[in-house]
Amino acid sequence: MSLGDWSCPIPKVDLPTITMSHGAGGGLSAKLFDEVFSKHYPSKELLDRNDSAVIDWDSRYRLAISTDAFVVEPRKFPGGDIGSLSVYGTINDLAVQGAEPIALTIAWVLEEGFPLSELHELASSVGKAAADCSVRVLAGDTKVVQRGRGHGCYITTTGLGRVPKGLELGSSRICLGDCILLSGPIGEHGMAIMSQRSGL
Repeated sequence: MSLGDWSCPIPKVDLPTITMSHGAGGGLSAKLFDEVFSKHYPSKELLDRNDSAVIDWDSRYRLAISTDAFVVEPRKFPGGDIGSLSVYGTINDLAVQGAEPIALTIAWVLEEGFPLSELHELASSVGKAAADCSVRVLAGDTKVVQRGRGHGCYITTTGLGRVPKGLELGSSRICLGDCILLSGPIGEHGMAIMSQRSGL
């Protein structure tokens, strides 16, 4: 086999269609943001590229809002499931802006034939995680797609939080010499999902 038989597995950045890498949070995600989304709704808060947007609210607080979609496979993994992940992931996006979580909304996209027993389990996980974060789920939506077109279950959550006036956090404030605080081993969540997916 010659070197000419090898090809780079990284997708070309000028492809006219969406690839899995566009949703992975790396360079292609940034390119998608720059070339599509920022052109069609260029609000200042969105262009700040933080995990959540913060806007003026009242004399004491500013309002933080974040939306996240969860399509993890498998749905259950060591340490949690797609239900608890949808809560903790969105709460985390608020926390990095210094926001105290207030409320969540949740949308479920279910595939026809999805077991009600598993839906009960996932909904219970959402409820327990929300209670753990002292936040209430105030609204939601459910849609069902045809069998074979929904991969079982997808969840989208939107979180609201309040940030005390005068507290300014965000990626733009990161400086050389800052300390990084970790809540656990780097990569633990990703490796747990990958090992479960691979049957390890």
